[in-house]
Amino acid sequence: MPINVVDQLPAVSALLAENVFVMTQSRAVEQDIRPLKIAILNLMPNKINTEIQLLRLLANSPLQVDIELLRLDDHISKNTPENHLNCFYHYFSEVEHKNYDGLIITGAPLGLVDYEEVTYWQQFTAILAWADKHVTSTMFLCWSAHAALYHYYNLAAQIKEQKLSGVYWQQVNQSSVPLVRGFDDAFLVPHSRYGQVAIEKYQQQADLHILAGAQATGAYLLQNTSGSRVFVTGHPEYDASSLDEEYQRDLAAGINSSMPENYYPNNDVTQAPLKMWQSHAFLLFSNWLNYYVYQATPFDLNKIGQVIE
Repeated sequence: MPINVVDQLPAVSALLAENVFVMTQSRAVEQDIRPLKIAILNLMPNKINTEIQLLRLLANSPLQVDIELLRLDDHISKNTPENHLNCFYHYFSEVEHKNYDGLIITGAPLGLVDYEEVTYWQQFTAILAWADKHVTSTMFLCWSAHAALYHYYNLAAQIKEQKLSGVYWQQVNQSSVPLVRGFDDAFLVPHSRYGQVAIEKYQQQADLHILAGAQATGAYLLQNTSGSRVFVTGHPEYDASSLDEEYQRDLAAGINSSMPENYYPNNDVTQAPLKMWQSHAFLLFSNWLNYYVYQATPFDLNKIGQVIE
């Protein structure tokens, strides 16, 4: 089954060009089934690119998924046209009375800002408290993963002198856990961040389980015991060109950034990078939707709070 989105969303035409099956709302109303309700809180600057990346992964499932795009109240996006946001996004305050089967919170370019100095930190933490009661399972990506780990477990990321940027091998630690079911023993994932938490600090938290990681990147994939929180410290959703675009942006801004590791063929920035992580990205999102959302959520969305409690 496909994802179900607003007919006019620009991501629809981009994904159809890739032969990704997208069901528009006008067609979905003809089907008599209970689709999963997934909200995406998109904190990335270029929201349209992130929409395409995430919808591509969510579409690779036999489940029908209704998508709602969310934005923060009182926060102005500088890199996405306001008319796009007005057409396709809901303010959080407009949906906080609702329940969702799943929630995805994206990364954000805030790696050098103290969490509590982030301008929207209060609303971010309010959304986490809301999700604990209104969402069956929440997936946090990159910055939001570290920010949520700080909020829930007081785990502050240490800032690295040099940005961690590149494509790195990750090793599965607990192959019997459903979230990594079907994963190879080692797989590739893009990372792009300054912050990192020592693995020993994660291990001190009885409710946190490290499912995959590496020495170079630290823990990559974690979850709490119930599976209601999934933390992804990398960017499995990235396009082949995403790290290159970030690297060129940093260079243009005068930021002393190293070339992304294990990324350009022969370390030659003139050669187009190959996307070598997509299959495991598809599998991660499919496993999350199946085992942590679909099989855990009640048929009646109004009962989500009762299930979580």
